[in-house]
Amino acid sequence: MKKLFLSADMEGTCGIMHWDETEKNHPDYAYFANQMSREVAAACAGAHEAGYDQVLVKDAHDSARNINPLMLPQYASIIRGWGGHPYSMMLGLDSTFDGVVFTGYHNAAGTDSNPLSHTMVTNVVEFRINGELASELHMNSLTAAREGVPVYAVTGDDGICAWMKEKTPNTVVVPVNFGMGGASRSLHPTEAVERIQEAVKQAVQQPRESCLFPMPEHFHIEVMYREHARAHKLSFYPGVKKTSPRVLTFETNDYFEVLRFAHFAL
Repeated sequence: MKKLFLSADMEGTCGIMHWDETEKNHPDYAYFANQMSREVAAACAGAHEAGYDQVLVKDAHDSARNINPLMLPQYASIIRGWGGHPYSMMLGLDSTFDGVVFTGYHNAAGTDSNPLSHTMVTNVVEFRINGELASELHMNSLTAAREGVPVYAVTGDDGICAWMKEKTPNTVVVPVNFGMGGASRSLHPTEAVERIQEAVKQAVQQPRESCLFPMPEHFHIEVMYREHARAHKLSFYPGVKKTSPRVLTFETNDYFEVLRFAHFAL
């Protein structure tokens, strides 16, 4: 029995380019929640065609109540809401899974390939891991690495897809949006769904070892906040150093400690 873990975000969903389209109380939201659900269902179908018997979907955007469960196949189950665990967008993942797929992902705070680029929260200007601007995909891929589970496929904006290919060249990517400052060019939504299904089908048939995300031996974390008061408040977290009015640093050899810090700091 083969199991896939799928973490689904929304700001990298095909066609999306404005915050109003990501929030439940806005009229444009329903369309993009539907497209998010279509893309997740397509990824599930691709994995199933390649022999996966089970897919666990983590709705990982905002309220975590975005995906329509009725649009998912019966071999898929879904985690909705936030459990309060440091794994956050990867809640439910453990070492028994055969692979991970990410849909609807976006580039990091401080990058320009998506009008909605951010890392976890919008009051963080930069979040760096070992000096590199870090996205939610970066954090979550390290979580997969911690569990020894390969990252087979990523869908979202072209910037995050290009970044992933640099890190693990065998991970299959499907760029569906192409940032243009405050605008975005996208594929036709049905074309995106079709590409995602076929890409995941091919991706999950690769050797497990070829898609393992690299795990550093040491972590130097740096967070720059938009507001100095936020940095001051969080500077009291154990082990944190405040290096400027808006910047905190944290160091550890244990990635779970990074996640624990992020759980409170982001």
